[in-house]
Amino acid sequence: MTSIYTKTGDGGDTGLFGGGRVGKEDLRVDAYGQVDELNAALGVARSLGLGAMDALAQDLQSQLFTLGAVLATPAGSKAEAAIPKLKGEWTTAMEKAIDGFDLELPALTSFILPGGTPAAAALHLARTVCRRAERRVVPLMRAGKVGPEAIVFLNRLSDLLFT
Repeated sequence: MTSIYTKTGDGGDTGLFGGGRVGKEDLRVDAYGQVDELNAALGVARSLGLGAMDALAQDLQSQLFTLGAVLATPAGSKAEAAIPKLKGEWTTAMEKAIDGFDLELPALTSFILPGGTPAAAALHLARTVCRRAERRVVPLMRAGKVGPEAIVFLNRLSDLLFT
């Protein structure tokens, strides 16, 4: 088994999937780091018990791994063909889930304070991490380094986490 540490990042740079090295402050690295943090936040929420929503959250975590791979892979690299792609049906499924949850909730007439149960509070935290991740991905999209489907996915996910 290989060692978990390689020491290749000790100088402040890291390797991208598919080759090339960039500084750890690079927009791409920051973006996939935010998505990784979002995935961990969803994991915390799941550990607190999401009941019937657990399967949905698990699917979202898998989808976030895909998004992270997309963000970590430069366009045009050989590795790009090997990674899975974001699927529009994921956004459609989130919209259906939002619509279903909306049917169960009273009309929103004012801002709500994050909190409630531990799981609800964890989902609120995941929502704010999702919004931050979205803000980090936007410059990559505007620079043509990632497609708009990444923003659509994160925007809808933050709506779902709010709902």
